[in-house]
Amino acid sequence: MTTTTKRLTRTRSKANKKPSSVAVEKVKRKSKAFRTYEQALKYLFDRTDYERQQRLRYNVTTFDLDRMHALLKGLGNPHKKARYVHIAGTKGKGSTATMLARMIEANGYKVGLYTSPHVTSLHERITINSTMITKKAMIELINRLHPVVEKMARKENAPTFFEIMTALAFLYFADQKVDLAIVETGLGGRLDSTNVINPEIVGITSISIDHQNLLGTTIDSITKEKAGVIKEGIPVVTVPQDPIAMRVLKRYATALKAPLSVTGRDIDFSYRFESSREHGPHNRICLTTATSRFEHLRVPLPGEHQAINCGLALAMLDQLKQRGFVLDDSKAIAGLSGVSLIGRMEMICNDPRILVDTAHNAASIQALIQAIGQHIPYDSMVIIFGCNSDKDIRGMLTQLQYGADKVIFTRSNSPKAVYPQDLADLYTEICGKMCQTALSLREAVRIAKNAVSREDLICVTGSFYLVGQAKEQVGNSSVP
Repeated sequence: MTTTTKRLTRTRSKANKKPSSVAVEKVKRKSKAFRTYEQALKYLFDRTDYERQQRLRYNVTTFDLDRMHALLKGLGNPHKKARYVHIAGTKGKGSTATMLARMIEANGYKVGLYTSPHVTSLHERITINSTMITKKAMIELINRLHPVVEKMARKENAPTFFEIMTALAFLYFADQKVDLAIVETGLGGRLDSTNVINPEIVGITSISIDHQNLLGTTIDSITKEKAGVIKEGIPVVTVPQDPIAMRVLKRYATALKAPLSVTGRDIDFSYRFESSREHGPHNRICLTTATSRFEHLRVPLPGEHQAINCGLALAMLDQLKQRGFVLDDSKAIAGLSGVSLIGRMEMICNDPRILVDTAHNAASIQALIQAIGQHIPYDSMVIIFGCNSDKDIRGMLTQLQYGADKVIFTRSNSPKAVYPQDLADLYTEICGKMCQTALSLREAVRIAKNAVSREDLICVTGSFYLVGQAKEQVGNSSVP
């Protein structure tokens, strides 16, 4: 071998030699855009956030599924690497998703859960087997997303906050190799960022008026948006709906040859309210199919609406059996029994008693007042209420008059929060009742505390933002 040949051989050898693990780690460190959790979170929250915008158009430009697909393609299409359940609807999505997740977890499966919005911590949105995503995992995932997001931004096609969060969840579930991921829509369904998955089944909770400025002012228009999650040939399970909503769902399901089942109609389902020394006031449900039999099962969450949500979760569990999941009913029942939810009929203080609930449309305010009446004894109830401008404000205030002995209107820290005096004026116009206002939640709680005795109840409701603030003022939550 000549000297020249030897030099060429050595050169090729160096070129083909794999870099050391130390070298690889140095490259990784250099490529990281964010070193700290605070930096990563600031970057995320600086993205366009439609959850906080006051004026917003609901169209294929603002909510662009092509943009979502492009983001996911840049990440290697993580949404195609797991099996999914998709849940849409107006109210009860988070409760239904959580109950279903706990039942499947109890059967030994690794289950991802993606919900929105959060109450106190962003990490509530993404969990695996009841454990929130960690700060470390969040930093790593945002660093992986960063170059793809920036590349799209240079083409003036920058992903939004919710699109990034959704992609982050898909990436996390793929990395962790979950057996099943349960995904709740953020807004509507047809144009929602989550509507890129091909699910095993679709669940649709109760549909009512909400987000009128975006989804429309009628049940018909809102249901069309929700029905946009129905996929060709994929089973759909829903609950009894307004007749108009049911007609729309049937039309979409028929057109797409998607088998549609309704609890209480196609699925044998019933519920009743009772009280016992051991469990106090609660609801029990029965649901029977050819492959499942649940009799007199205690619903873990209070309220008639949660009995309906629980029935939907059980019906979806039954559908998953038919999709190849091996699920034992007794294990599912054990998993269901331990379900609790942040910000849903949650007592955050006992002296005085302060209850919080994220009810934020007329139907959910009505359900809340009914549930409190059934489950919590009190002499008088003071409701601290604040909501956002994109909600059915008149509908919510109309329902408040039937449960509140005293109302204090306030506002959260959301840019969309309605001013307290505007709420008070409309409330007086609706029912002629007196009320009070407070410019901050802290002031509202102080006024309420001065007005109640030990047997009374203070209820904070109207928005996720307001409930989150209430929880933070009473006690801080921590994230691993």
